[in-house]
Amino acid sequence: MDGSQMTAPVLRASGINKYFGPVRALTDVDFEVRRGEIVALIGDNGAGKSTLINVLTGVLPFDTGEIVFDGRPVRFDSPQDARRHGIETVYQDLAIAPHLDAVANIFLGREYRVPGPLGALGFLDRKRMRRETEEQLARLKVRVPGLQRRMTTLSGGQRQGVAVARAVMWASKVVIMDEPTAALGVAQIGQVLDLMRQVRDAGIPVVFISHNMPHVFEVADRIVVLRLGQVVQELDPKTATIDDAVSGMTGSVGMTAARREATIDR
Repeated sequence: MDGSQMTAPVLRASGINKYFGPVRALTDVDFEVRRGEIVALIGDNGAGKSTLINVLTGVLPFDTGEIVFDGRPVRFDSPQDARRHGIETVYQDLAIAPHLDAVANIFLGREYRVPGPLGALGFLDRKRMRRETEEQLARLKVRVPGLQRRMTTLSGGQRQGVAVARAVMWASKVVIMDEPTAALGVAQIGQVLDLMRQVRDAGIPVVFISHNMPHVFEVADRIVVLRLGQVVQELDPKTATIDDAVSGMTGSVGMTAARREATIDR
């Protein structure tokens, strides 16, 4: 991937402000997602990470600012609208149907119907869905012991793998991963981090939200630090340290005098 492709933003938020009544949750936030990168979004609890992601994916409306997607201003009306544009999110709770199998979860709400009159009557093309599920899992090197098994019988890493595979199958532009390594074992964490690299290397940018600094510095190409609803730092993990990131998260560096004053006023 050449340099111009690497730096061209797929999704760019400029001057985003979000209020919940008198509370200002996001203040003049600038954030962009570029092709062929993993950008980590970090911050302490209450920093505004979830609010920003919810704004970017149509869960919440923003009050002022602009979001440009693929070169055009947009305002997603819902998560479904964002998905139609090629943005998929893997949430911390995975948002899977635990009593369905991997195939049903990957195609949930997007099921293929058999061609002809039977399809019009609602008959599903289960063979095609199973075949494409097998191909997707194999492409991402996700091992699931039996596609017919309910998700409740799979390990945490296997369930995470299915959730990522679903996102990547339908995402054509951006994959957002919210705390994907939380509550996983060492081997499972390694698998998820490898999945993120594979998605990036396939040309789909990844937004990685995490509190785990070693994981962030292991896979991120760029790190954006939020604090009290503001972007206070952008770090290059090749030259920055975990201490630098923590300093930004805790307010030791990165805030101008005006921002400190605004924070105190709040």
